[in-house]
Amino acid sequence: MVDKKPDIKKADDNSILSEIKSFISFFYIKDVPSYGNNFFFTIGVYLLEIFGILAVTGIIMAIFGPYWWDLTAVGAFIRSIHLWAAEAFVTLILIHLFVQFSTSAFKNKKLVWMIGSILLLLVFLEYAFGLGLRGDFVSQWNDKAGADLWDGLGLGYWVNPLNNGALLGWHIAILPILLLAIMFTHYMLVKKKGLNVPYRKDVPYSIVSADHRTMYKRMVYIFAIIMLFAIFLRAPYVPPLTIQNVAQQSPDIMAVTLLNEFNQSSYTATYFDTIDPYTFNTSYVYVVAPYTEYVNSSYGMQNLLEKYYAENSSEKNTNLEYAFAYFENNGSVNNAVNSSNPLISSTATLVKLAQGGIYQPLLQSEVASGLNYTYTIRFLSDTRVLQSTAKQYGLRSTQLGMIKAGGVWWQIGSYWVLPYNYLEIITSGISWWGDLENGLLAVFVFGLLIFLPYIPYLRDIPDKLKLYKIFWNKFTIPELRKKKDKQ
Repeated sequence: MVDKKPDIKKADDNSILSEIKSFISFFYIKDVPSYGNNFFFTIGVYLLEIFGILAVTGIIMAIFGPYWWDLTAVGAFIRSIHLWAAEAFVTLILIHLFVQFSTSAFKNKKLVWMIGSILLLLVFLEYAFGLGLRGDFVSQWNDKAGADLWDGLGLGYWVNPLNNGALLGWHIAILPILLLAIMFTHYMLVKKKGLNVPYRKDVPYSIVSADHRTMYKRMVYIFAIIMLFAIFLRAPYVPPLTIQNVAQQSPDIMAVTLLNEFNQSSYTATYFDTIDPYTFNTSYVYVVAPYTEYVNSSYGMQNLLEKYYAENSSEKNTNLEYAFAYFENNGSVNNAVNSSNPLISSTATLVKLAQGGIYQPLLQSEVASGLNYTYTIRFLSDTRVLQSTAKQYGLRSTQLGMIKAGGVWWQIGSYWVLPYNYLEIITSGISWWGDLENGLLAVFVFGLLIFLPYIPYLRDIPDKLKLYKIFWNKFTIPELRKKKDKQ
């Protein structure tokens, strides 16, 4: 008789699988109230699933870069999955918040509620920063609008959406780490204390086993829905606005804007909103530096700006006035290059460079990071072409600009900032009310949300309105259904 040797490899495989299953099962919430298997009370699980989808698609996009995700078929598809997963994540977290609010869950689990409210705020920021990194015109508009908001709050020095390098750090590193840590803490607190049970005696319930099989099925459905949206409703792509576009279509606007930058009367040069984040010299950045660099790279070319600076004050003022008058009256750029007025000639040279696609790279070369578009987007804003283009796509200049994510009818995007957008519209006519006041009001509202469990009267609103009936009823609680049937 031959002794059979145990299959060590198979035993090891089973051991590994069992360990993995044991590890996963550790995070299971095993017992729940009788309504706890209802979709609305299991949203937290689906948020974890979508977070995973966002992480995977985000990593893929980070590997291949903006050109790939904007302009290739496969990249656009991955970007579409990422977009719809983000929309689903925010939508579900808002529903989750409403469920907890309606059932007054914050009364018994104050810390859980406060952590969840902070999580919501970080999710909004993560979405906004992600939208600003897409690489199209909508990103430019939202980066500019977002910068105005942060400037208004006095935080523009620390958070500048126009600097996509820094924005990338916020979006793929800082905020995801914070979100992951807070989500884990939030979930473990819920696992430890269990799902919220009815605080009202007239709402019967019993404790039952969690139906994990049904939850897994719903996860598959949610993934399928996101994929279907990504297939049939691709994320829109609106080509970014460039200085070359402006120079080719409206050379007179380009020239006048350059003169405004030169005499420091532009919107950027005179910008002030709580703090002044644009402390750079617009004359040097937009005119002197790019023109001087071009002259130095062109053999035998005279630096006409030096000639202008050598003039006396009266001559300077006269030449500046003539330059404004010439371009404001649609003077020919081609003829202006050979003008005897040094300011007209040098300005026309820069416009010609912009028309050939050379000016913007010269401008970008002035910043340490090639991903910092502060100079470029601020110049586009100074031309006001940025604002007029935004209106073509339904992005109103009086709004934060995030109520639409593209120029197609179905892509509303960021619908949750609608109240803030209307706040900006309503207050736009108040001279003393600006981004600072709007931002502070938004912070105040979030403060109320976070500390809701401790605010008298306000915390009783859901119960007074009997909002609990939306989620605690005969369709979600078997005991109530049996009670109805008996009656």
